[in-house]
Amino acid sequence: MRLHTRTLSTVAALITGASLLAAPAAAFAAPGEAGHQHGTAAIGEPAKATAKTRTVQITMGDNYYEPNSVQVKAGETVRFVVTNKGEFLHEFNIGTAAMHAAHQKEMAVMMEHGMLTPTGINKEMANMDHSRMPGMEGTSMTHDDPNSVLIEPGKARELTWKFTKNAALEFACNIPGHYESGMVGKVDVQR
Repeated sequence: MRLHTRTLSTVAALITGASLLAAPAAAFAAPGEAGHQHGTAAIGEPAKATAKTRTVQITMGDNYYEPNSVQVKAGETVRFVVTNKGEFLHEFNIGTAAMHAAHQKEMAVMMEHGMLTPTGINKEMANMDHSRMPGMEGTSMTHDDPNSVLIEPGKARELTWKFTKNAALEFACNIPGHYESGMVGKVDVQR
């Protein structure tokens, strides 16, 4: 029996999807980190914006951030105002490279299950009970973690973060393929 290339591609995609679904939750977290929060305490903490908080404007387009690097001081609280000028849904997520790698796997599962679309959040799918989905236990289906926001085209969102640790940090979009195509910037934490 001969299988067409298209059939083989479909079978490979199904096997990959099944492998992601069958993987234990720990597979979606970087070493020493558990679940969807990705060990944010290791990189800082969410904060409230005050009059003393510095504001940094970030513009995101399809496959870029502007500026693509931000300097902060250890202990500083920064309010990020992020505007999506692109045509697709994008994420602004603060973390380490390992945290982003783990989160990209979760985002792929969210896309595969229809919770996220190329341009937005499927609120009907997001509101379903996904608690039994491997890697999604305890996940906010709106995807707003303390260190992350999803931003639909033409919208703006805010995230306020206190950089309590001197760590090698990035801000990135972890929607499948976006990080790899250049949606990553550097957070330079200075002492």
